[in-house]
Amino acid sequence: MRALGPDPVEEIVGLDGRDVRVLRPRDGESLLSEEAFEHEEFLPYWAELWPSARVLAAQVAARALRGARTLELGCGLGLPSIAAALAGGRVLATDWSPDAVEAAAHNARRNGVEIEVAVVPWQRPEAIVERAPWDFVIGADLLYERRNAGQLLELLPRLVDQRGEVWIADPGRRAADAFLAGLAGRWERRDQRDAEHPSVTVHRLRLA
Repeated sequence: MRALGPDPVEEIVGLDGRDVRVLRPRDGESLLSEEAFEHEEFLPYWAELWPSARVLAAQVAARALRGARTLELGCGLGLPSIAAALAGGRVLATDWSPDAVEAAAHNARRNGVEIEVAVVPWQRPEAIVERAPWDFVIGADLLYERRNAGQLLELLPRLVDQRGEVWIADPGRRAADAFLAGLAGRWERRDQRDAEHPSVTVHRLRLA
């Protein structure tokens, strides 16, 4: 498929006793273009299978979702969304990159799970806000730049109510400090670290 390039790499990830097979582009840098540099949001971060995605997927896979309406922000290659679907969630995987949602949909089909996908930039989130409240919102490695922290802090309260839960996995990026500081007073937070990837923390959030 076009989004994954001519010679994609397969990575096998063990989730709750099952092997999940994820295709990714062999060379993410080859996806760069002049247009990508002009529009920072379309840099191909999605083309890597980041440790945060692996950690988030493992924690999601261990949870019984039982039909929970689940939204992934910045889905990239789709691993956490696949984990949520395997755990019983009804999943919408979103990203601002059309190539990412195409890759996520393809990876879900390869693993025999059904997810919905949509291109949703955080600057124009109406497609997901109008379907709120979601039961479960997840995202891995979303805080590349400081502006992402402000966008996420503004968006999350529009996606869940007091019954919903948000899990954000982050490897300690500098922009995460601003995000975590912005949670104070509005969100209850529990942090879950991972033994295999100790730099990654999953921040589990509920509206206060």
